[in-house]
Amino acid sequence: MTKYILISGGVVSGIGKGIIASSTGLLLKTAGLKVTAIKIDPYMNIDAGTMRPTEHGEVFVLNDGGEVDLDLGNYERYLDVTLSRDNNVTTGKIYREVIEKERRGEYLGKTIVPHVTNAIQDWIERVSKIPVDDSGEEPDVCIIELGGTVGDIESAPFIEAMRQFQFRVGYENFALIHVSLVPDMHGEQKTKPTQTTVHALRGLGLLPDLVRPALRHAHDRYFDEVKIVIVGKYTEFKDSYMSVIKALEHSAFRVHRRLVIQWVESSNLEAPTLGSDPAKYHDAWRAVVGASGILVPGGFGQRGTEGMILAIKWSREQKVPFLGICLGFQMAVLEWARNVLDVQDAQSTEFVPDTPSPFIIFMPEISRTHMGGTMRLGLRPTIFQGTTTASALVNGTSNSCTGVKPSTTDTPVESPAKWSKARQLYGNVDRMWERHRHRYEVNPEQVARLEASGLTFVGKDEKGERMQILELKGLQPHPELCSRPLNPSPPFLGFIAAACGSSVLAEQLEEQSQNYRPPHPESSMVSEETLRLRTMEHPVRGGSMSGWGTPIAD
Repeated sequence: MTKYILISGGVVSGIGKGIIASSTGLLLKTAGLKVTAIKIDPYMNIDAGTMRPTEHGEVFVLNDGGEVDLDLGNYERYLDVTLSRDNNVTTGKIYREVIEKERRGEYLGKTIVPHVTNAIQDWIERVSKIPVDDSGEEPDVCIIELGGTVGDIESAPFIEAMRQFQFRVGYENFALIHVSLVPDMHGEQKTKPTQTTVHALRGLGLLPDLVRPALRHAHDRYFDEVKIVIVGKYTEFKDSYMSVIKALEHSAFRVHRRLVIQWVESSNLEAPTLGSDPAKYHDAWRAVVGASGILVPGGFGQRGTEGMILAIKWSREQKVPFLGICLGFQMAVLEWARNVLDVQDAQSTEFVPDTPSPFIIFMPEISRTHMGGTMRLGLRPTIFQGTTTASALVNGTSNSCTGVKPSTTDTPVESPAKWSKARQLYGNVDRMWERHRHRYEVNPEQVARLEASGLTFVGKDEKGERMQILELKGLQPHPELCSRPLNPSPPFLGFIAAACGSSVLAEQLEEQSQNYRPPHPESSMVSEETLRLRTMEHPVRGGSMSGWGTPIAD
């Protein structure tokens, strides 16, 4: 019988329930148990895909393309499991399921009241049985994190569902950990807020088995520093880049450095800020020029992108280690086009739809009319150029879809496979898999021109049409989403190592080439077409990769 541990929170939100849930799961996993996790978000949204990062934090993307709460990233990182979109329950999902059943007449004309809490319980019980690792076995324990704070009106159906659920599965199979704030008032810790929230919880029919106070502690670490500047659009709310932060931390830990992150709002690097707020402008540039490494993460929209391009230009000219993710990758292409190819009006059609020099264009098979779940989403393969797999795919003879290293009889047919440090970071494999979340890509019609000038795309999709890796400059996918504490994301590890010096980079390249193992289950490392069928992409009828013309919407 599966055991269930519910994690609830009191007094204030953002108290650290996700970390407690992940830590509890990790302790149980070290005891030899198989652990899965479910996050309940009481908002009406179907998923997190259309939510503003500055309001809700990072949108975490799963292998199946699910756009979910950032806490699922914590679960995957610390438990080393692979979750699905169903591991994130929202009020929107539950109500949609109940209403669709009512419309089909499945409730036989009954008034819908208890069916909502029943649907929540059924969902949790079903998902708790799904294997989350390569063993293929049902988990022994399911950690359930209830988002928000006890007493919130929107979480009432879930609280009642959990009250009923403890009787459904039996008290011996159900435990409740309540996380509550214990504030420090003039040096004295006050427990009255916790007493109040526990009283409220008991009034709703749930009795905590364990109360975990949230306290603040300072920790000193004695390592050399590595200073990284993140130039982004959503820096006012650091949770917008949670996975980026974690991937940097994992990489810094590997190379025995204390990570120091400086945040720079990209628009503060632009000329208008010099006129409107000189202090912000100079502070931003002071951080950039003093960095050991510069990272430009993902985002949407034009605001701040010129500042990103300026930071990228500085890193290229001053030979400061740089990593661009998704939008940052695209801005690196625009910076190169403008300042190396001298195409001063090089643009993305996301910002200037009718630009005469489109170096970044809209994906042709994705819907322009629906925002939620309509991007290139989820796990996708990247083929390293110059390998036998890349050559075979061009010739239509490849049957290989695994992440194993090529045999000793395989001979690279082009130079990138020989010298690519990006490939070496991934263990010298022919192909790798990372998660995507984007609508715009490098224009294939400009690739030959870019590569002829020295900008090398060492990783492309199976058809060779999508540019996915710039050698030691950036990636179109989001490698931060699959980083693990003891298995850092390869691009982030290479970036941090380069920021620490050439000797550290050489050491990590050697280590990775011999010992890197992908964090994905074997069953997920398959072809693009197979993965597309599993994810939430919504192609546009009539869209075609050939010609990259305007998509035809339904």
